[in-house]
Amino acid sequence: MTAKREVIRVEPLSTWLERWKAMTRHGDTLYVSGFPPFDPATGEILAHASIERQTEIALEQMKLCLETAGSSLDNVLKCNVYCTSVDSFAAVNAVYARYFPQDPPARIFISVPAWPGPFDIEIDCIAAA
Repeated sequence: MTAKREVIRVEPLSTWLERWKAMTRHGDTLYVSGFPPFDPATGEILAHASIERQTEIALEQMKLCLETAGSSLDNVLKCNVYCTSVDSFAAVNAVYARYFPQDPPARIFISVPAWPGPFDIEIDCIAAA
């Protein structure tokens, strides 16, 4: 029997982005969407925050999604990091290392020219449920 794809609501992220899905489960695999770095208190994009703060927020949002689905950062298999500047790699990497201190997941760092909003980073992932 083939596992059915299930969309998982993650609040408050799902409400902030009603048009997009925060996370999808297929069998024992979770696919977590990348999001702009939302202020956890207001839902507003953290415009002009430092790249370190934006990275922290992105990873906290990922953690929330995974925990909502009964998983954790320890089960992340792969991350895709999208950032508007390759010059931010060292700063992003320092924050990333705090969230994945041992045996970090596979990762790719992709420089993107711009976003349709005032932020500099998104991180998505694939994780085991």
